Amino acid sequence: MRLPLAWLSEYVHPGGDPWELADALSATGTEVAGVDRFGIKAEGFEHLVVGKVLTAEQHPDADRLKVCTVDVGEAEPAQIVCGAPNVAAGQTVAVARPGTVMPDGMKLKKAKLRGVESQGMIVSERELGLGDDHSGIMVLPDDAASPGTFVAELFEISTDVLELELTPNRPDCLGIYGMAREVHASNGSPLTPPPWTGVELPPVGELDGITIDVQVPELCPRFTALVYDDVTIGPSPHWLKARLAACGQRSINNVVDITNYVMLLTGQPLHAFDLDRVAGGTLVVRTANAGEQITTLDDEVRTLDEQMVVIDDADGPTSIAGVMGGARSEVADTTTRVLMEVATWIGPNINRTSWKLALRTEASGRFEKGLAPEQTLEAQAVAHQLMLELTGATVRPALIDIGGPGPDPAVIRLRSARVEGLLGTSIPAERQEAILRSLEFGVTPAEDGLDVTVPAFRRLDVTREADLVEEVARIDGVDNLPATLPARRGAAGRLSPMQRLRRRAEDALVGRGLRGIMGWSFTNAGVFDRLRLPADDPRRQAVALANPMSEDHALLRTNLVASLLDVAAHNVARGARDLRLFERGAVYFADPDDKLADEHDQLGVLLTGRAAPPTWNDGAPATADVFAAKGVLEALATRLRVDLSVRHAEQPFLHPGRCGEIVLNGTDVVGWLGEIHPLVAQAWEIDQTVAAFELDLGAVLAVAVEHALVEEYEDVTSFPAVRQDLAVVIDSAVPAADVVAAARKAGGALLADAGVFDIYEGEQVGEGKRSLALHLEFRAPDRTLTDEDADGARAKIVAALTEQLGAVQRG
Repeated sequence: MRLPLAWLSEYVHPGGDPWELADALSATGTEVAGVDRFGIKAEGFEHLVVGKVLTAEQHPDADRLKVCTVDVGEAEPAQIVCGAPNVAAGQTVAVARPGTVMPDGMKLKKAKLRGVESQGMIVSERELGLGDDHSGIMVLPDDAASPGTFVAELFEISTDVLELELTPNRPDCLGIYGMAREVHASNGSPLTPPPWTGVELPPVGELDGITIDVQVPELCPRFTALVYDDVTIGPSPHWLKARLAACGQRSINNVVDITNYVMLLTGQPLHAFDLDRVAGGTLVVRTANAGEQITTLDDEVRTLDEQMVVIDDADGPTSIAGVMGGARSEVADTTTRVLMEVATWIGPNINRTSWKLALRTEASGRFEKGLAPEQTLEAQAVAHQLMLELTGATVRPALIDIGGPGPDPAVIRLRSARVEGLLGTSIPAERQEAILRSLEFGVTPAEDGLDVTVPAFRRLDVTREADLVEEVARIDGVDNLPATLPARRGAAGRLSPMQRLRRRAEDALVGRGLRGIMGWSFTNAGVFDRLRLPADDPRRQAVALANPMSEDHALLRTNLVASLLDVAAHNVARGARDLRLFERGAVYFADPDDKLADEHDQLGVLLTGRAAPPTWNDGAPATADVFAAKGVLEALATRLRVDLSVRHAEQPFLHPGRCGEIVLNGTDVVGWLGEIHPLVAQAWEIDQTVAAFELDLGAVLAVAVEHALVEEYEDVTSFPAVRQDLAVVIDSAVPAADVVAAARKAGGALLADAGVFDIYEGEQVGEGKRSLALHLEFRAPDRTLTDEDADGARAKIVAALTEQLGAVQRG
């Protein structure tokens, strides 16, 4: 919402510096997004004055220009060259003299136009920012002011404007006067009476020839209407146009401008019907029929459903209640009779209608937050006064009022002890009373505090004692509250075992030089094609969002690799080619048997570029590949004290032959590991090797939690180890990991370590074979092993490899 300070100052003094006011409002809960300047710039608006055109002669060298002499209140008239077709002698106009800084930042100077000197410019409405009209100069009323008077004294041509970001619970702040209350409470400046004070409306009654039927009072608690005859449609006065323009609205005509002006001032939307275009003189408030259509004021045909509320006449729907009026009954230049409708609509219904039709309006944005029925007559009063003043209308002698005011105001006890208990400090009862009265709450002293009567415009927001404490705290100053601990005994904040393990896993990755990222939880169906997932892959079973932010974020993600590739592509495109990334987050799968998504806590790692930073004495540094990713996985398993192994398995988005599946405890598949398929990397515009793995962290931690957090210690033996090497020839198809696993199992308690340190393939071992060289380390905790002890364990290993894997020992 835009809050022009010149308009605000009619009701309360906002202070001198707009930024100070912005800070004060932000401190009391009204966020200010920024401060803007509307109209003529402050450093030059004193040069914009009222002028009287004395003569308007044809330019000697230009058919479309006129040379004017204009009385600007100085000793000599100013000579101004003007190209407007409507300029004429005798007009009262606005003149921008040299030195004026226009809204677009241009500073006027004396100039020559086709050889004739011009000492300023006679301005149009668009040049002042008051509207879109640039067909001619702006002509002021003859009696507007004497020549030389500052135009700023006639209407607001220049003002600071605050851009407000209001919370949904404060619809009362969506009006200028509502914000005046907030400023009054914040800085203590006097507040003038509401603009509807003292305006007499016709008594409630019926009008001949007009029938209003509210069939859904549960969706329309109050409907009011006044009827005006002898209405003259025309342009609005410049002061009204200026205020609308400062709020970001364009002028239409005096009647439509009145409805917009009153809405901006009071926060209550209005709608004006051309009564001669209301068929049968009847308005019926009802729910729409399924498939019913209406052409709205923006000339769009809208298709309605049975939950939307419409106002119709004898020919069908003429307005979408609370959202937008219909084109069929809009006020036009020929309008002479106006029915001014001000109603209250139920917020959730208006919100649904607005979103369903993709039609957001100033009215719907206010109604969906909830307005009080009492506000209808406030808006009617202000509009009534303006209709009589600006359109020359006469009002019919009765106000139609269906529904009446809302329930009696609530009275809430505000206890001093409760205020102190919630805020951690005491605020004197006198100060509490002053704050609440400044916000227009009714206050009566009570034995243990205050009895507070909630005003109608805060009825939906303030419903309990804690809400009143919040009002007192925010106006008194949240910064004044002391820092206190919650009043709980024996409470201690601890991480759960699973939380500790998650942090341990992340710490292990950070310790290996990886950096954590946070990707979007949303994705799109195109990602599955880029990952080359087949049509029956369960990772295509994504949860679709009912109300997505955009097409690119229409689904919940089913994997982390896509968001890791997004981040990698972003960095590689900007020259950061050496990346070690990880992400921990949720993935989601659609469950056909359950409305809730099947959610998993997942961990993903991506490596690309150099495996380690280069140093001065290195050769070509190694590239991050599948083995680098496997090393990271093993470091993670060690840190979590779980058994994670990798065995060969294909994935559509991984490089064939350089991929596998991650197995927990030798049985449960919990993820995958490998190098990203070149075609997939190309789809993300990455032109280098990418290695990655992803695992179900929740499943891993469920096993790790049983023993990973238990501190286990093992004595460091003082007895030396016996180290031996063993070479065996096996089929090339047998994974080296199976060889090591079989050796570890057969070696028994004496085998402290085993690993592959060399691989050979060639003529000496035969086609389809390879030689693996194993390093074996034997140790006992209670004695020094002999060669015989080691040879016995070694013999068992050889026998197991021969029997289980068909290995042959090399000599």
